[in-house]
Amino acid sequence: MHGSHPRLYGRGLMAGSCTIVIPTFNEEKNIANIARAIRAEYPDYKILFMDDNSTDRSRQEVESLNDPLVTFYVRKPEERGLGASVLQGFAIADTDYAMCMDCDFQHPVSALGGIVEQMDAGADLCVGWRTSRMSMGFKRAMGSQVVELFCKLFFKLHGKQTTKDMMSGLFAIRCDVFRPIIEGNWDSFELRGWKVLMDLMKYADRKMDVRYYRYDFGVRAEGESHLNPKVVIMTFHQLWGFGKFSAKLVAKVYGVDYKAMYPGE
Repeated sequence: MHGSHPRLYGRGLMAGSCTIVIPTFNEEKNIANIARAIRAEYPDYKILFMDDNSTDRSRQEVESLNDPLVTFYVRKPEERGLGASVLQGFAIADTDYAMCMDCDFQHPVSALGGIVEQMDAGADLCVGWRTSRMSMGFKRAMGSQVVELFCKLFFKLHGKQTTKDMMSGLFAIRCDVFRPIIEGNWDSFELRGWKVLMDLMKYADRKMDVRYYRYDFGVRAEGESHLNPKVVIMTFHQLWGFGKFSAKLVAKVYGVDYKAMYPGE
């Protein structure tokens, strides 16, 4: 457990501050519980819920905590999107590091400290690397692996740096390194997409010091997943020209209106 006093890491270096950025939409069953769990184990971490205009009691649940280090940020309705929520949270975080995680406990709270330790040791980026994806179910786990291999292939063809878990939703960034990347490429990001890490690596302007923390990917605690075929379409859409062609094929297979998703193309 990290106490409220300044932490030291290795060679006498002062540990950095961290904001946990959590995108939310109708997570009233999980939101207060995840905040309590994080604050209990890491009392010096800030928590920033980036909410996409929830229609349930998510806001009231957070406000009932009455915790000055927990913020519920309501985003503009016309700018909804998981990618936009995380990236905006990273951009406004006022700490040395920002880390994103899900609200549903699939990302274990116990992993956060290990990730921050890697950041304290000098990483630009620390990725939570799943030991297994089988908690997603066999079909989704295999699909995730196939999509990741496809993504890595295209990253390598374009001379871009990859990570060992490109699909990970649990990772931390050094804010002074990634904030200029976010601000300079905002209009190019897949703002409605789910694969924020992939977009950040796509637009990274130099080779990053990437480190890893292995963790066991859990099952959702409460509520329902928001995953749907559009997530796959948006993921392929991030992969340059041929990726967009693949996204159109996936849209056709699932009967999704691609032109409605991307009216400008």
